[in-house]
Amino acid sequence: MDFSKLSQNVQKGNARMTNKLVQEALENGVEASVILEKGLIPALNEVGIKFKNNEIYVPEMLLAGKAMSAGIKVLEPLLSLTGAKPIGTAVIGTVRGDIHDIGKNLVKITLRGIGIEVYDLGVDVSAQDFISKAEEVNADLVCLSALLTTTMPEIGEVIKEFKKAGIKEKYIFMIGGAPVTSNFAKRVNADYYTADAASAARLAEKILLQKHNS
Repeated sequence: MDFSKLSQNVQKGNARMTNKLVQEALENGVEASVILEKGLIPALNEVGIKFKNNEIYVPEMLLAGKAMSAGIKVLEPLLSLTGAKPIGTAVIGTVRGDIHDIGKNLVKITLRGIGIEVYDLGVDVSAQDFISKAEEVNADLVCLSALLTTTMPEIGEVIKEFKKAGIKEKYIFMIGGAPVTSNFAKRVNADYYTADAASAARLAEKILLQKHNS
């Protein structure tokens, strides 16, 4: 299947057409995971690159996110694991002061797709809420997202609060978002940075398999 039409509609923010094309692909026998990996994720990655390069701005990013959500809504029931034992547990959220959830939702879907149990705290999440949930569910991974340069420092604040509580070493911190970089990850003592949802899922799977086999 040629995924370029699907990608274009996601990038343009056409939710109705995105939903329709995803349904058509499924009817034609394309697997849900293939539609996600070859159609939707590359489209949103392209949107992320354009946003970083100031070719598009937050309104266009949000429209693309809505189109993406329309496609994912069709796929999510098919991507969910049935009865398989989770390979690990993650807590995910967008940090305090930031209400953007497009990338975060995409990472959540891909992590669930590879068998990780994910607890989504939503947006504008305080450090204390991350700590409480991570402790409650005995998480392996704490995944922090920020879309705005103004809210990026809050990622560092969350990690500092885990350290203050004496529990930072219990968790693996993965961070991401349009303005986030690997250098920033080093500065705030995060364990890993990934540029997109697909690489986040691959990395998380590798980390968890190593952790549980060691």
